[in-house]
Amino acid sequence: MDAITQSLGLALDLIASGDPELWAIVGLSLRVSATACLLGACIGLALGGWLAVARFPGHSVAVWLLNTLLALPAVVVGLLVYLMLSRSGPLGHWGILFTPTAMVIAQCILILPLIAALSRRLVIDGLAEGGEQLRSMGAGPMTTALLLLVHARFGVLTVLLTAFGRAVAEVGAVMIVGGNIDGVTRVMTTAIALETSKGDLPLALSLGVVLLGVVGVVNLLISALQWWGQRGQLGGTVAEAAA
Repeated sequence: MDAITQSLGLALDLIASGDPELWAIVGLSLRVSATACLLGACIGLALGGWLAVARFPGHSVAVWLLNTLLALPAVVVGLLVYLMLSRSGPLGHWGILFTPTAMVIAQCILILPLIAALSRRLVIDGLAEGGEQLRSMGAGPMTTALLLLVHARFGVLTVLLTAFGRAVAEVGAVMIVGGNIDGVTRVMTTAIALETSKGDLPLALSLGVVLLGVVGVVNLLISALQWWGQRGQLGGTVAEAAA
């Protein structure tokens, strides 16, 4: 028990003193996950909106496949990206394996199904409420989907924060394609695994505390957005009733 207390005390000292190694790892983690989330949003929101309004042969199969990919293990994503980016792979000439770019690609692929599936549900819900009005104004299917996503901005932000939380806490994929290279591709989750195996518990604990803090802030923002969205809906209902 004394060893745990001592390690935790040293971990808090590392955080409070602004340890350069600690905060360099944290900064890289946040940059990689934020970039992956941004790229995933650009693709996933468009894909989710399109699947909500498009009708084509095999549409049900595409939706089933998207929902199945929600359970895709991170290590499988890492393996696939590794095979694509390895020297013998089709994209090996890019030379980006074991770089932050490879980690961004892996995390983007990992969170893409989540963003697409949840944004599809947002558009479907929006179509049930105001889709006919947009169609009567001459909006095409994809334009309607994008307008509904803009309207459901609180829901979209919640989706993106959820995706960011999953990305920043992921370890399998980034370990495989990043290699956990000190000062280059070492992020919070991979560093925790490495430092624990080395017996450097203070650094591992400090990174764990920061990671829990980041995830906690993300969940707090999600709760705030949900509360704000419900408050807006309630305000609109009251205004309609008063009118």
